[in-house]
Amino acid sequence: MFFIIVGLVVMVVGFLISKQNTPGARFGNIIRIAGLLIIIAAAFSSMFKVINAGEVGVKTLFGKVDNDVLYSGMNIVNPLVDITTFDAKTQTYTMSGVHDEGMKEGDDAIRVLSADGLEVTIDLSVLFKVKPTEAPRILKQIGVSYLDNIVRPISRTAIRDNAVYYEAVALYSTKRQEFQDKIFKTINESFAKRGLVLEQLLVRNITLPESVKKTIESKINAEQDAQKMTFVLQKERQEAERKRVEAQGIADYQRILSTGLSDKQLQYESIQAQKAIALSPNTKVIMMGSSKNNPIILGAN
Repeated sequence: MFFIIVGLVVMVVGFLISKQNTPGARFGNIIRIAGLLIIIAAAFSSMFKVINAGEVGVKTLFGKVDNDVLYSGMNIVNPLVDITTFDAKTQTYTMSGVHDEGMKEGDDAIRVLSADGLEVTIDLSVLFKVKPTEAPRILKQIGVSYLDNIVRPISRTAIRDNAVYYEAVALYSTKRQEFQDKIFKTINESFAKRGLVLEQLLVRNITLPESVKKTIESKINAEQDAQKMTFVLQKERQEAERKRVEAQGIADYQRILSTGLSDKQLQYESIQAQKAIALSPNTKVIMMGSSKNNPIILGAN
């Protein structure tokens, strides 16, 4: 478009020069021809527009947006139109408290108030893309700055509007997935109305106030101590049960010995033992006592 305008200006200048009664008037026709060649070359080159992969183009002619979309590849267009390209690939918009990690420099985390009145800091990443067929509507209604005009404010508002229904500790632990699902639904509905497609929402980090963090740590330590004490008591009970069973076994053994062995049985066992000693090849001296006493055995070896 720019070179076509330049060519028109050159043609006008050549026409004016050719109308003057000066020696240079003969160059007027040459200038007009040069201007015409510039227009033809500019128009020819402007007819072919290459759209890169993952992008779409929107045509604008004198401020009017064409609803037809140009897709990746070579496209033949009106040389007078302007082409605005939109990135149709998945884009990520991050709001983080870590320096240089988000789209904005410095601390860009989202600070919200929970149901119990505590300030919670949330880091969020929004994965989305432009719906190709909606690119002309985005250009007409929003413009090319849809990140600052749509993605950022809608995401931050959805976080704040939904966080007020949860307590701080619940956001951090048990209700985190539920909270993420709710804000996904809210943002997805808002994006769809404006030609954007929400692909994924990542609640990357939830930071609680320092006082709440200390309370949680104290609770966790108390629970760990209670579990440890439960284990110790269980171990002691098992040891006491073991000793009780052992004592009962000894008592049962002693009771059996005291009530179950007769004098004749003891005498029989004694005779068997003496017989085994007598048959032994070792030299020994046996001193026999009375019938109620066991003999005294003196071994030589």
